[in-house]
Amino acid sequence: EAVVQEFRPAQVGESFGPTWETCWFKVELSIPLAWAGREVHFVWESDGEGMVWRDAQPVQGLTKEGEKTSYILTRSLEESEPHSLTLYVELACNGLFGAGKGSMIAPPDPDRRVTLSKAELVVFNRDVYELLVDLEILLDMAQLLGEENQRSFQALYTANQMVNVCDVTDPSTFPAARGLAAAIFSQRNGESQHTIHAMGHCHIDSAWLWPYEETIRKCARSWVTVVHLMEHNPELTFACSQGVGELGLIPVLWQAQQFEWVRSCYPGLFARIQDFVAKGQFIPVGGTWVEMDGNLPSGESMVRQFLQGQRFFQEQFGRICSEFWLPDTFGYSAQLPQLMRGCGIQRFLTQKLSWNLVNSFPHHTFFWEGIDGSQVLTHFPPGDSYGMHGRVEEMLKTVKNNKDKGRVNHSAFLFGFGDGGGGPTQKMLDRMKRMSDTDGLPRVQISTPDQLFSVLEKESSQLCTWVGELFLELHNGTYTTQAQIKKGNRECERILHDVEVLSSLAVAQDRGFQYPASQLQQLWRLLLLNQFHDVLPGSCIQLVVEDALQYYTEIRRAGAQLQEEAVQSLCRDLLQPKECSTPSTLVLNTLSWERTEVISRPGPDGTETLEPLCFPTLVTVPSMGYALVQEPFVPPQPVTVRKQEDGTITMENGVIAACLDTMGRLTLLQLLDSGRASIPDGCYANQFALFDDVPLYWDAWDVMDYHLETRKPVTTLLKPLEIALAGGLRGSVKFSLQVGKSSTLTQEIILDAACPYLRFLTQVEWKEAHKFLKVEFPVQVRSTNATYEIQFGHLQRPTHWNTSWDWARFEVWAHKWLDLSEHGFGVALLNDCKYGASAHRNILSLSL
Repeated sequence: EAVVQEFRPAQVGESFGPTWETCWFKVELSIPLAWAGREVHFVWESDGEGMVWRDAQPVQGLTKEGEKTSYILTRSLEESEPHSLTLYVELACNGLFGAGKGSMIAPPDPDRRVTLSKAELVVFNRDVYELLVDLEILLDMAQLLGEENQRSFQALYTANQMVNVCDVTDPSTFPAARGLAAAIFSQRNGESQHTIHAMGHCHIDSAWLWPYEETIRKCARSWVTVVHLMEHNPELTFACSQGVGELGLIPVLWQAQQFEWVRSCYPGLFARIQDFVAKGQFIPVGGTWVEMDGNLPSGESMVRQFLQGQRFFQEQFGRICSEFWLPDTFGYSAQLPQLMRGCGIQRFLTQKLSWNLVNSFPHHTFFWEGIDGSQVLTHFPPGDSYGMHGRVEEMLKTVKNNKDKGRVNHSAFLFGFGDGGGGPTQKMLDRMKRMSDTDGLPRVQISTPDQLFSVLEKESSQLCTWVGELFLELHNGTYTTQAQIKKGNRECERILHDVEVLSSLAVAQDRGFQYPASQLQQLWRLLLLNQFHDVLPGSCIQLVVEDALQYYTEIRRAGAQLQEEAVQSLCRDLLQPKECSTPSTLVLNTLSWERTEVISRPGPDGTETLEPLCFPTLVTVPSMGYALVQEPFVPPQPVTVRKQEDGTITMENGVIAACLDTMGRLTLLQLLDSGRASIPDGCYANQFALFDDVPLYWDAWDVMDYHLETRKPVTTLLKPLEIALAGGLRGSVKFSLQVGKSSTLTQEIILDAACPYLRFLTQVEWKEAHKFLKVEFPVQVRSTNATYEIQFGHLQRPTHWNTSWDWARFEVWAHKWLDLSEHGFGVALLNDCKYGASAHRNILSLSL
């Protein structure tokens, strides 16, 4: 398509754009005959990400930020080789890290243009390059090994001798200079030296500072460069994580992986990748559909991440992954070890906890134990990065920083540009070749994840065990950022659960019902894609948010249709009106316990309303079952709602009693059977509070502990508390507040008959910047630990700040509930779309 376009002349220094546009360049080259026997490169430098095409195939990425600015045309020009040829360069008008205006993580500049700064045909002097790499390694050894190490002086004097021997105008002196360096590099280590397992790596975020669609080209640019390197460096191994992703609202089967993006858009490249997978050099790792957030997806979502990921690896590469590879997620749930073991994985690699702001994590190699006692062997690369460059400094840090020296003598070293793609370079490999077994430096070997973990397993007898969550002491704001994404995730998880329950029951009852397996798989994959660790947390640009919300809309639409089809099949006879029969309402319960509730449904304007009075509204439905409700049911104790002379309102239903002031704050919440009051005297629950939110750097990611010092209760009343429903089966009250300078909050507080809890329907029109809204519930309960729901279980965290490990968790994540209980009594705070929470002393807080 690009080749047949009409091209115009372009000049070095010219700019192209705007942001996210693509420009194609036709490059016609003529190599001088005088360059016979020389190594010839095509050099291209620009602000954008480029890719060279030759003979209609991609051959190499060109990214200045990734130190890839030249394409080797020939390593030694032969007379028989073509001296004239045509290349095409595909230039994306965005950088390796998007197009942030003013800083990397700022919103993209829509009018940014990229400049072509160099386009040249050059002779590359390989001998000079090798000399420079020799000198770089020697000078780093001299500078970094320290005065107490004789090897630093040997390296320094060798470098000095090389300078004396080498005449830069006389290439015949180069071999002697290089021989001096080789003598140093060939002096071997002792047997006890630490071994570094180096693996090529290229972390590609499926979406972050660029949209999903740009990731397709990032994969191609990065992976074609890796394959090109492998063709000339047969020892190179490349651990390819982030193997899967999706694009398109309802993708064709198998149109959802980063691998499959490459297969469908770049089939020639994919065939080359398959060859190197078979050779054991291109190594798919990970085990999940995407590198998902490690905290917020539900238990079922995490199971599906592993299920879809492992199924893909089995079908495409003939094996499942034995390592869970999740280097860049903002914390790791205590449920993950059990899920890993259940999916055939016993090894785990990450490095993100090196970002802890307060406490340094005490291990790099250890056993991680989950809430059920399951254990996985876990390794954090001690260099605290997945984007190393093969420098001496990084090797020394890997050994010095290793907190498990003496227990194990091996560690991982992941080299290559990442996050925005890029991957390894030839210079990184050439550096490490010189350090493979050089006295004074750790032993460096090109390795694989399996080789690393196999030797760690053999050395594991002295390893320590870490029990519970791996909590990242940073990026606590990602539990709350982008509220619509959080709400979409929770709702779509529920929708897919309900569709599967109803469809399973339908097929069990009627073998003629077609279980919607393919449709459900497509919808699950859309949901799993949005759980990528920069999408669900909200740490992505607006373009990605818009895509994610569109995907949620599609899941809701298609899910509702599938649910309706299952109900029609399952309850066909029940839904048929019969002559002379009493009108009835069919009520389904997709949960696994019996429920007694007042039924409501959306009215014409989308708001919740009670069913018409001719239908009963308090129903009991068995677990995973249904009830046909025909006759009105009168509750034993109706709800009463009374307004007092001072404007306060009391609500009671025979189970609990509540009293609210004019601003909607709870002053009393009492369990009537026990007479126990839940709110301390003089305190207000359902108290909204506004905090300043000015983090040190990562704006969408972080909320810092010092925000707690800026608490301002929300007290500006727009509409005072008034009765909306006076009682019977349901009572409710409403009020409105002004939040900050420009935002409004409206809340309806509902008490249903026979219900042991209050419901708060809260709507906020949010127009604030760098503010953080929470709602607080002080309770009359004393406990040193609060309990939080996580995937398939719960976790306890301290309510005090005795240690730095305690106060670093000033803002934590939870799923549908958090609970503070003492013997015989407790209070729980439930939610349907929030994740950020805290429990300090006796105050339960939900971040809105």
